[in-house]
Amino acid sequence: LCVPLEEVTIFRQTSGTTGQPVYQPDTWQDWEWWTGCWSYSLWAQGYRPRDRVFIPFGYNIFVAFWAGHYAAEKIGCEVIPGGVLDTKARILKIQELQATAMMGTPTYILGMAETAKMKMGIDPSELTIDKITCAGECGASIPSTKKRLEEAWGAKVYDHAGATEIGAWSFECRDQPGGMHVNEAFFLVEIKEVATGAIIEEPGQRGKMIITALDRQAQPCVRFDSKDVIEWSADPCSCGRTSRLIKGGVVGRADDITKVKGVLLAPSAIEEVVRGVDGLGDEYEVVVDKVGDVDRIKLKVEVLPEAQDQCQLVEDELADQLRLKTNLRYDIEVCGCETLPRYEVKAKRFKDLRKKN
Repeated sequence: LCVPLEEVTIFRQTSGTTGQPVYQPDTWQDWEWWTGCWSYSLWAQGYRPRDRVFIPFGYNIFVAFWAGHYAAEKIGCEVIPGGVLDTKARILKIQELQATAMMGTPTYILGMAETAKMKMGIDPSELTIDKITCAGECGASIPSTKKRLEEAWGAKVYDHAGATEIGAWSFECRDQPGGMHVNEAFFLVEIKEVATGAIIEEPGQRGKMIITALDRQAQPCVRFDSKDVIEWSADPCSCGRTSRLIKGGVVGRADDITKVKGVLLAPSAIEEVVRGVDGLGDEYEVVVDKVGDVDRIKLKVEVLPEAQDQCQLVEDELADQLRLKTNLRYDIEVCGCETLPRYEVKAKRFKDLRKKN
């Protein structure tokens, strides 16, 4: 802590999905800074004072969409907090108040669309939402996931990257350039080669992000190893912004990429395949374990009701695409619709049981 304790006005903590939760104190100036970071992002995505923004987020100690809420208000939008409402009530409130924009994790936004269609008889693409900002997971930069989101809601979907310890450091703009802008008014981003630690200056090579938040006071973030895996884009964005682009957004975390049967596997590669196969639902679950000394990957997927009579064809296509895209073989289990867990915030779909053994 770098300020007197009495100057701390806000407490947040990380979700703990990658380990022990980290506590984050902020001063009021820090919180104004957070709001400014998000305001840049939302304006670039087309948010304007005329928008009515619905936030289906259980407001709590996780920073999540708190800053997005205040940034939307700062821009002049009308904000509808969907806090304690359940999914059905949130959908009805969007319908009732004719909200035009929404923020959430890709997982939950897809889950809302599923609930609307299957349990309420409402087509979400016929509601008034025309733009959605996704954060918390890298799904909105995965082409097949973005496609599903946009088709389900009939809206433009924009990715956003941030972290409790860092701030809102990157955003996708309205031109959707296949990557995200670094929010360079507030952050200095470097990419470090994982094996050697050398700084990567040129496009074409992925590495770990090292980031400095330029204005944070209570608990500064200086050359922080975020473990986010990113790559510089070779091309400028057609929107005219001169801030550097991250190609394909955040493609994963260095501590999520694991070696299976001698092959490096990123969970995001599995998501891209699953959500690119017609007939499969949005949810899936991956378990890596060992049979004797040999690695095994078990993949559970859901088949949609309309594809039940084509289960084998869907499974065969999935297996072929997985071999092509990841160079690995999977034990696939096709489940009925709505049998796998649903998540409201960050999903936990990838489990590596080898580490426990």
